[in-house]
Amino acid sequence: MATPKPLTVVVACDNHYLILLAALIKSIEANLRTGQPLDVYVIEDNLTLANKQKLQNSIDSQITTLKWQKMEEVIPAGMQLPLDRSSYPLNIYMRLFIPYFIPKEVDKVLYLDVDMIVQSDITTIFEQDLGDKLIAAVLDPRIITFDNSWGGILNYEELGLSGKTRYFNTGLILMQLKSWRENDLTTKILQCIDSNKKYLNYPDQYGLNVVLANKWFELSPLWNHFSTIDTIEKPNLIHFVERKPIYQSYNYNQDFKKTFYFYLNQTEWKGFKPIGESSRYIKKFKNILAKVKKMF
Repeated sequence: MATPKPLTVVVACDNHYLILLAALIKSIEANLRTGQPLDVYVIEDNLTLANKQKLQNSIDSQITTLKWQKMEEVIPAGMQLPLDRSSYPLNIYMRLFIPYFIPKEVDKVLYLDVDMIVQSDITTIFEQDLGDKLIAAVLDPRIITFDNSWGGILNYEELGLSGKTRYFNTGLILMQLKSWRENDLTTKILQCIDSNKKYLNYPDQYGLNVVLANKWFELSPLWNHFSTIDTIEKPNLIHFVERKPIYQSYNYNQDFKKTFYFYLNQTEWKGFKPIGESSRYIKKFKNILAKVKKMF
């Protein structure tokens, strides 16, 4: 029996959050169908060699192949990152460049934020028929529609869009690469973000939601369940929005936290103890500093 084609997953990560990525990969491996290979492209944001080796030592090499991509090398010539005013790292924009460095023979790619834990087989996402939709994603349970007053698309009327347009979270995106390239989505999204800076609550989500309004396939909410929301049903994927379980200040669903550490303790980070809030604020300051340097 022929070996199935590898599933292609892409993430973007810096040294601070590499610990989250290690647990994420272990959770994907644990829930994959037997014999299903996995290619994980890691867009590295100044990762150290020591940390890269630590991650390499944590994966199951019989299942997973790590493919490293330096952040500055995935941005196509002639394209520039928007300089928003948020404290989010510049690597949030890297998902937009995935169609340009993934081999052309790959049809679909699953982008994941690293602050996630998988509890089901991601193969089923790849097998989903998207019809004429360009991507698949999950409705953002906090924002829901464009007319949300604090996190939606604040200028939706000026853009000619309905306030009831459904708004997706960009932490999980299944991309159809050929369609993405044919529609030149990266250029359109970057231009949208750059032209609407004063309306950016969540910069990458703003551009993706505006350009892909009504052009995305809605996956089950179980495939992007926020850790801040309790549930009776077991989620397929837990998304640690807001506080991450690596911080002492994490005070959301404790079962989700236990699940995270169950997988983390199968990696080179076994025995890790949650860290203080100061580390989180230092990271945010460094994110802002990196953007300031880009301006000069």
